[in-house]
Amino acid sequence: MKRPQLIASALAVAAPILAGAAAAQDRPPLFPTRDVSVAYRVTETQARPAGQPALPGMTLSWLAAAQTMRVDLAGMGWMVADHRAQRGFMVMEQMRMVMNIPMDQVAKHTGMSPTARFRRTGSATVAGHGCTVWNFEDGNDRGTACITTDGVMLRAQGSAQGQSGSMEATQVTYGAQDPARFQVPAGYQTMQMPQGMPNIPGLSGAPRR
Repeated sequence: MKRPQLIASALAVAAPILAGAAAAQDRPPLFPTRDVSVAYRVTETQARPAGQPALPGMTLSWLAAAQTMRVDLAGMGWMVADHRAQRGFMVMEQMRMVMNIPMDQVAKHTGMSPTARFRRTGSATVAGHGCTVWNFEDGNDRGTACITTDGVMLRAQGSAQGQSGSMEATQVTYGAQDPARFQVPAGYQTMQMPQGMPNIPGLSGAPRR
């Protein structure tokens, strides 16, 4: 599996997990309210084809005031979704390339769905932090996510866009994020997202935000 496709696969599993804008009034926060970085363990529920590498660990970092999210995949590269500026891009470090991603595709990747419905079903503690458990449903996509009162997704599982899996926070670190980490690196070659590339998320709750 090529590197961009593996990145897409990992993010597709995470997409339904990241919680998004729901039409109902009773819903989780759309974005974290303060800067935070969260490391996750990501797993797939379907069987893995022979020879296909395991999905890498994932870290989501939020520049809260700018409503900008950075997704880091261990040893592979990273992606930024800037919701305020309506732009997204993926950085492939070893190839020194930046792939621009149309914001409508970023919305798919990060699971930002205006039609999503949420229903709170309880509470839990994950990685030492309390969170509210929400059931998620958007068409054929559904799952559960545990989200803090300040908008941090700690655990989720579900299915979306033909992918299913789960993710759980292993470490949550609050603190100011460096804005430079959310910018396109200098000196990298830029390309557009190829036609037919698999859907990538995000994120705004594996199941979707």
